Amino acid sequence: MSEIKRMKYLAGGQWLDTKSGKYTPVYNPSTGEVQAEIPSCTTEEVAYAIECAKKAFPAWRDTPVMKRVQVLYKFRDLLDRHWDELTECCAREHGKNWKESAGDIAKVKEPVELACGTPTLMMGESMMDTSKGYDTVSYREPLGVFAGIAPFNFPGMIPMGWMTPICIATGNTIVIKAASKTPLTALRCAELWQEAGLPDGVLNIVTCTRQESEQFLTHPDVKGICFVGTTGVGKHIYGIAAANGKRVQAQTEAKNHALVLEDAALERTARGIINSAFGCAGERCMALPVVVAQESIADKLVELLVRFAGELKVGPAYDKTTDLGPVVDASHKAKVVKWIEKGVEEGARLVLDGRGVTVPGYENGFYLGPTIFDHVTEDMAIGQQEIFGPVLAVKRCKDFEEGIQMMNRNPFANGSVIYTQSGYYSREFARRTDGGMVGINVGIPVPAGIFSFSGHKDSFFGDLHCLGKDGVRFFTEIKAVTTHWFDEEEKKAKEVDTWEGSVGGSM
Repeated sequence: MSEIKRMKYLAGGQWLDTKSGKYTPVYNPSTGEVQAEIPSCTTEEVAYAIECAKKAFPAWRDTPVMKRVQVLYKFRDLLDRHWDELTECCAREHGKNWKESAGDIAKVKEPVELACGTPTLMMGESMMDTSKGYDTVSYREPLGVFAGIAPFNFPGMIPMGWMTPICIATGNTIVIKAASKTPLTALRCAELWQEAGLPDGVLNIVTCTRQESEQFLTHPDVKGICFVGTTGVGKHIYGIAAANGKRVQAQTEAKNHALVLEDAALERTARGIINSAFGCAGERCMALPVVVAQESIADKLVELLVRFAGELKVGPAYDKTTDLGPVVDASHKAKVVKWIEKGVEEGARLVLDGRGVTVPGYENGFYLGPTIFDHVTEDMAIGQQEIFGPVLAVKRCKDFEEGIQMMNRNPFANGSVIYTQSGYYSREFARRTDGGMVGINVGIPVPAGIFSFSGHKDSFFGDLHCLGKDGVRFFTEIKAVTTHWFDEEEKKAKEVDTWEGSVGGSM
């Protein structure tokens, strides 16, 4: 058994031990062993991190944006230099296979590169003579302290990609609550941020329970909340934080569907579905856990899915030959197993059962094999609610119209996919689907970070999404400045116009 590391939390540039004396274990999902312990920060310690962020804000805000992004350029270079280390860290704490873990780190780098363009993205607008002799300029300015509440499924991408780079590049400071199950990649990245020259207090990281982080929602110094997690918690955060005048972007649950029409390139489609459904062991909000297959090709598609899923090698995450790594921990494995049992109870046909999978030499790891249900109907919970595991449900429809209506009746709308060679149905699907991110023969339709991550319905609560232009807008507010200079004649004027030039043109 390897040495168990005892971690610290970061506040005001200092790595600190918790005064609670309590620590939470972090498991290696591939072996089932504890690899680290993280501090259970107290309410006072979380408040101190907020205080440190507040203290750091004025100087960071007043640092020219061109200078701020130099830190991001240095951090980007450090990511490249520590790529394999961060990839292995992610694999060892989450269970993604090596390529998927490398992708997690790539999704840290991508938003950093986007944020390096902040000098252009923050540019405002201007016009001379909006009314005669009056000029108006608008600016984007940072707001202050933000809080980020990260989930376990992307230890790098979400806290260090979605939440941090644009926030700090635009001049804000942030307190991240790292996921208790997978905090190690974020903590290591925080060390790299320090090495890149980020001033003390601009980035702070705590590890705690929901109880201690609840203060983010009401704390007067927190201006906005970034959250990724369950829909119930997302609604709670949105309701309370918004009522307290805070900005919120809450990415929540999903049940993404793919519609497979009879003209689809069936083998390639099946391989795309396997990748989308079982990649990251299904622990991602853009997984593809439901297929709606046109009845005429459904049997053949299911046959291919079972065959290709059976080819996946289940193994430890950091073995580069592994296709499907473990789920994050024992409790999550038990939860997914209960969902499989639920599907059987509901009457779905279990055509591939991933329970009981063991990996020689790693018998204590949290492994589940790929699982496929056929003949899933809309009244079955297994096809409607998020499972967050390597479980695929196949529903059936007679045609495009029935299929898209079936998909749109789901309460979640993060992503949606169609597999077809028809341009007409592709266009109709893109226009009519409720999904915020749409794939046409693309199983994981996550756009590059220059676009926003745009979930809809019960998959998102807020007004501005993360990344892209929305991300910059979320972390900034607009200030408009109107200027007028008096000539000699106007200095002597006895009357001032009611609107003082704010009505363009003439009245």
